[in-house]
Amino acid sequence: MIEPPFGLFWWIRQMFLTAAGGFFLLFGIHVLIGAYTLKDPYSFILTFFASNLIILISATLILGFVLRMIKVYRMSRGSDHESGEG
Repeated sequence: MIEPPFGLFWWIRQMFLTAAGGFFLLFGIHVLIGAYTLKDPYSFILTFFASNLIILISATLILGFVLRMIKVYRMSRGSDHESGEG
């Protein structure tokens, strides 16, 4: 079986994407808090739902990146045990 290359660049890219997702998660929370300072109900509703969409998408992306890193880590640990390394 041919294993895909999961080198250092792949791990750095996954960490960067996870950090970017964390940034947008915090940004969505900041927008959500800011929505409660608005006086106009129409603006509040739009900002509230927009912030929730940002939060949900970024949280889903973070979860996906973390689960992918866990899966690759377990695969690499399994191949190390099969080959007798460690």
